[in-house]
Amino acid sequence: MSTPGSLKGIRVIEIGTSVAVPYGCQVLADFGAEVIKVERLGGGDDARAWAPLSKGVSVTFLSLNRNKKSVVVNYKDAKGKKVLEDLIASADVLVQNLRPGALANAGFSWERIHEINPRVIYADMSGYGRTGPRRDQPAYDAMLQAYSGVVAMTGEEGGAPARVPLSMMDMGTGMWIALGVFDALRRRDQTGEGVHLEVSLLQTALAWVATPLMSVAAGSPVPKRLGSGFRGNVPNGAYPASDGYVFLSCGNNDTLYRLLDAIEAPELKDVPEFADNVTRVNNRGVVNERLGAATSRFTMDELVERLDKANVPHSAVNTLDKVIVDPQVQAIGQLEEMEHPELGEFTIVNTPITFDGEYLEHTGAPPAVGADTASVLAELGIEASDIDALLEAGVIEIAEGDAA
Repeated sequence: MSTPGSLKGIRVIEIGTSVAVPYGCQVLADFGAEVIKVERLGGGDDARAWAPLSKGVSVTFLSLNRNKKSVVVNYKDAKGKKVLEDLIASADVLVQNLRPGALANAGFSWERIHEINPRVIYADMSGYGRTGPRRDQPAYDAMLQAYSGVVAMTGEEGGAPARVPLSMMDMGTGMWIALGVFDALRRRDQTGEGVHLEVSLLQTALAWVATPLMSVAAGSPVPKRLGSGFRGNVPNGAYPASDGYVFLSCGNNDTLYRLLDAIEAPELKDVPEFADNVTRVNNRGVVNERLGAATSRFTMDELVERLDKANVPHSAVNTLDKVIVDPQVQAIGQLEEMEHPELGEFTIVNTPITFDGEYLEHTGAPPAVGADTASVLAELGIEASDIDALLEAGVIEIAEGDAA
C-alpha cells in the first residue's frame, strides 16, 4: 500500500543534472508534485550515461528520477527560450544546478524569473555559494568532501585520506532543497509572493562537519584519521571476527563489561588501559588490539549472537547483497519493485518516511529523454504544427511514442 503526497497540484520545473537537484526534485515528486525535468539536447542529464548500467540504462539515473516527466528543449534558442518562459509561467517552483551563471546568462536571472511569474519559488543551487572567491567554480560531491575537511578525517590511522563513497553532499543538498521548497510554499501561502532560495554543496558540507569544526574552533586539535573508530569513546568501531568484521560500541563501563563477558575476556576488566572511557580513548591502540584478539576467535554469526544476548550495541559489517535480503530491511518495506519499460521490474529505495504506516506512492518510472516533450508543450497551448516546427528546427527533441 502507498499514500499520495501533499504536493499534488504543485508544478516543479527541474533544470538539473547529476545528483543534487535530481534527488531533491525526486523527493518533491514522491510527495506528489508534478516534476517536469528540462534536459539538454543530445543526451539529456549527464547521469543518464553514468555507470553502472542495467540493460543500457544508468542505475544512477534510475535512483534519482522516478515520478518525473522529461522535456528536451534548447532554451538558448529564441523559440526555445519562449518555451521555457511558458513553463516558468505555469510553474510553482523552479529548481536548477547548472554551472554558476549559466541560467542567468541564458536570460533567466532571478529578476527575470520573478517578472515572468511573481509567485514562482526559485531554488538556486551552486557548489560554493554565490559570493566569495570560489563562487564561479564548478563542483562535485567529492571536491566538497575534500574542501570541507571530510576527506582529511576519513581513512585508516596513519594512512592516506579517503572520500566517503556516497554522494553525501549532493543528496544532503537535495534534502535542503526539498525542505526549503516546503517552507517557501508555506511562505507563499502567507504573502502571495515567490522567494529566491539559495543552497550550496559547501553549506551542506559545513553542516555535516559542524561538531568537529566547532571543536577545532573552540581550541581542540584537528581530528586525525581513525579508520572506523570514533573520537568520543572506545571501544567504538569495526572489530575482527574470524570471517569478517562486527561493528560495536560501548558508551559506558557497564556495556563494556557485558561485552567482555560475552567474548570470554573478563580479565580485560582489570587491565589499566581499560579503566574508564577517557583512559581507553588515550590508549585506543592497546584497547583495540586486545579486543580484536578476543573477538577474532569467533565467527561473525557467533559474535552477533553473543552481543545480542549481552545487549551490546553492534552490527555485522554487511555487504550490500546481504543488506537487500536482510530480514529487518525486508520488514520495514522500504525496498520496492517498480516497472520500467525497458528493464521490467527493478528495485527502488523509497523516500525514508511513512504516513500512517504507508510509503509515498509512485506515478511512474524514470522517463526516457524527451518522453514528455510533445505532451507538455501541448498542455502549454502550443499547437501541434508549431511543435512539429520546433522539432524540425532542432529546438526540441521528442522521444518515440510521445504525442501531443
